[in-house]
Amino acid sequence: MPLRSPAAKPALPEDLRGAVQALSDGTLTARAYCESRLARIRASEARLKAWVALDEERALALAAERDAERARGRPTGALHGVPVGVKDIFDTDDLPTGMGSPAFVGNRPGKNAELVERILAAGGYALGKTATTEFAFMHPAETRNPWNPRHTPGGSSSGSAAAVAAGHVPVAVGTQTNGSVIRPAAFCGVVGFKPSLGSLPIQGALPFAETLDQVGVFARTVADAAHFAASLAESGTFAPEIEALSRPPKIAALPRFPWNAAEPDAAKHLQTSLKRLAGAGAELKVVALPDDFDQAHRVHRTIMLYEGAREHAPRQAVHRSVMSAALNAAIDEGLAISRDDYRSALARRAALAELALDLFEDCDALASLPAPGAAPARLDVTGDPSFCTLWSLVGFPALTIPTGLSDGGLPYGMQLAGSAGGDDRLLRVASWCEAVIGFDGSPG
Repeated sequence: MPLRSPAAKPALPEDLRGAVQALSDGTLTARAYCESRLARIRASEARLKAWVALDEERALALAAERDAERARGRPTGALHGVPVGVKDIFDTDDLPTGMGSPAFVGNRPGKNAELVERILAAGGYALGKTATTEFAFMHPAETRNPWNPRHTPGGSSSGSAAAVAAGHVPVAVGTQTNGSVIRPAAFCGVVGFKPSLGSLPIQGALPFAETLDQVGVFARTVADAAHFAASLAESGTFAPEIEALSRPPKIAALPRFPWNAAEPDAAKHLQTSLKRLAGAGAELKVVALPDDFDQAHRVHRTIMLYEGAREHAPRQAVHRSVMSAALNAAIDEGLAISRDDYRSALARRAALAELALDLFEDCDALASLPAPGAAPARLDVTGDPSFCTLWSLVGFPALTIPTGLSDGGLPYGMQLAGSAGGDDRLLRVASWCEAVIGFDGSPG
């Protein structure tokens, strides 16, 4: 009799919710899942450089702990057994926190940031620390874009975006002061979700601008982003499962912001994506920001650099010689901003946040590009964050979904923004758009 071929092993889930289900029903152990992610990392990390701190023995031990807890019948959380990528500005008690700076290589805070504690409380664990730009500002990390290593992955949450895109982890956390979640997510072809200001805890993360810094998440799908964010937030902040819309959404398309312009091919692709949404029933209109917003980018810069300078000037006094020219220049510029100008900028931001509410009176979400185009073919920059500036300034929720590829094979994205506190509605709209567009590509 002919020999039978051995049965093929079932493919391991790539998405968060699939992994959670498999871990819950016992078809996958946390240790086996961890081993599979570590194998994926070994296969591509030398090329991508997404991680700055990763201890395989530690990770496997933590995964085995989760299996033991489940075997003992202990209560399990929404992330039980899930490995998470943690941006290397969040304190961790068992891994170094280098903050992307040569001045802090090997720095061990000996405690966990609040967000890391939330990951643990939900049954997850930090697989390792993902690369960040220096102090989460502009000077690039060594990370490469998984779609093409000659291109930037964006920043400052470079490693988190690249790690999710490459399948190293199903989800990761980052921060955004200007465009540091939305931009790298778009460049790497994954979902990036920056919730409303203050929705996720930032205590224990290195600040840059304390009133602008916001925590965000990276995932492969909108549903995964919603599940992950709900697992980390206070109970009831987000719905862990996305309800279907009762009608196609009303979307206001914003072709450009007053302070920037899109690359022609990216603008054309956005229009094509919007037409697909309209063809599926979405009610579309084209809008322009009122003149009141013309200087919003300057308001943002004043606040960001004033606060960043006061935060980092003491570090600069000790470490200027090893800090990048870009960071030193930003701190110097911020120190020259007067307190009166800073207070004026804060007042202007509050006024803009009120005016921004009016933008959503007759639509469910505003759609725009997340960046001028696809990831630049450079490694000495992280790309233009200014398409994300307004939503960071006013603290409104924003999300990017991948929509297709450029002629050069790099991902394009669509940024969707919602009204303050309207995170669940934004997630519902984004999930609808994701299903219509149907992009399912991944880097080779």
